[in-house]
Amino acid sequence: MRIMVFQEWNRVAENDHLWRNLCLKKWSFCNFSKCLGSQTWKQFFFKQTKQEYQMALAQPEDFIFKEATGNLGILGPMAYLSGNGPTMGGREKSIICTVSSKHMLYAWDVQEGTMIWSSPVQQPSITHLATLPQMHLAFTVDLEGTVKVWNCQDQDALATFPVSQACFSLEVCLTKDGPFLMVGNSEGDIYTLTVPELRGVSKVHAFKYTVDLLHCSPDKKWVFASGTHQNILPRVFFTECLLKPSEGKSPLSLSIPFSSCCRACWAPRRTSRITLMYRRGSSKKTGFTTFDLMTERTGGRTVIQVCVCLFHMKTAHQVATFLLPVHMESPIWMGASDGNMIVFESGPYLFLFTISGHQLQRFEDHQRTIGNLWADSLHVLTTSMDDSLHVYMWEEEGRYPYLKSCCHLEHIGSDLTPS
Repeated sequence: MRIMVFQEWNRVAENDHLWRNLCLKKWSFCNFSKCLGSQTWKQFFFKQTKQEYQMALAQPEDFIFKEATGNLGILGPMAYLSGNGPTMGGREKSIICTVSSKHMLYAWDVQEGTMIWSSPVQQPSITHLATLPQMHLAFTVDLEGTVKVWNCQDQDALATFPVSQACFSLEVCLTKDGPFLMVGNSEGDIYTLTVPELRGVSKVHAFKYTVDLLHCSPDKKWVFASGTHQNILPRVFFTECLLKPSEGKSPLSLSIPFSSCCRACWAPRRTSRITLMYRRGSSKKTGFTTFDLMTERTGGRTVIQVCVCLFHMKTAHQVATFLLPVHMESPIWMGASDGNMIVFESGPYLFLFTISGHQLQRFEDHQRTIGNLWADSLHVLTTSMDDSLHVYMWEEEGRYPYLKSCCHLEHIGSDLTPS
C-alpha cells in the first residue's frame, strides 16, 4: 500500500502541467518559447531557481567592468536587444542598444564591453528608442517624426515610416498575430505599424494633446495610452481593434477617470490591473491610484464598434489610491510585481508601498539621487547619480512580497564626474 502511495506522489510530482503553472506564476515576464528549449517545465523550474540563488549570493568581485572607448558622445536612451543571440564558444551574447549625442545608434556586446555595430549619423537626432529582443530588432524615431527599424547588423535601416510630427512614445507589442509597433505623437495620434515592414495598420486620434505614454499589457490584450497634460483622461484600447481596424469606426476603448497621469505600469502577474502615478494641485502632490479593468463575456459574437470580440469592456474599477507625504520628494520612476505592491524612488531612497499606501520597506543603498529604476516580477534594479547600481530580488514569504537587497556595484574611476 505504501509503495502505491509513493508511486502516486511521484506521478503527481512529474506532472508537466503542474510545473508549467508554477513557472508561469513565478516568471510571467519570460519569453518561454526561447527560454524553455528542449527542457521540461520541471527542468526549467530548477534551473531558473538555481540561477536566482546564485544571483542572491552575487558579490561585486563577481562582475567585470569595461569602459567604452572613443569619442562616442553622450550616451542617451538605452534598451535591451538580445540575451539569446548568436553564441561564441558556447556563450550566449547579451546585447544592448544605445543612442548617442553624435546622432548614432550603437549595439554593444555586454560581456566583452565592445561595440559590435553602429549606424550612420542620423539627421536630425534620435529622440526615442525601443527594441524587440525576440527578433533582434531596434526601433528609433527622430526629431522630425521619422520612425526606423534596424537589425543592428546592416548599415541601412530595414524600413522607415514618416509620422511628420514629433513623436513622444514608442511601444512594441508581440501578439499572437505577430509583432506591431505603436507610436504616439504630438497631435494626440497613435499609429500602429507592422514589423519589420513599418506598414501602416491604423491611425487613431486619442487626445487633443501629446501621447506621452504607451504601455501594452503583459497579455497583450490592452494598450494603455495617456498624456501628462492635466486635462487628459488616460484611455485603454482593446489591442485587437488597433490591429484589425474597421473603416469609419473608432476602436473599442475605455477612459480611466483620473487626470494628471505622469507614469503608469501594468502588474506583470495580474494582467488587467494597472497603477498610475499622478501629480496634482499647485504643490504638485504625488499620488498613486490602481484600477482593475472589468470586462464581461457575451454569449456569442458581439460587434462593438465593428470589432468582433467575445468581451465587452465594461468599466475601470478603482481598487486603491493614496497620496505621498508632503515631505517626500516626488518620484519619477515606478514599478510593480504582483499588483498589490508599488516600488518607486524618492531622492536617494527606494521605497516599497502597498497600493493602499502602507510603507513596507525603505532602502538607503545609494548616496545620491536615484536616476533610474527598472522592475519586473523577479528583479528591481536601480542606478544612481553616484555611479552605482543596486540589484534587488522579489521574495514572497509572509503576507506581502518584499524586496531582498542583493548586490551593490560601484564605479570607481579617474573621472569623478557623476554620470
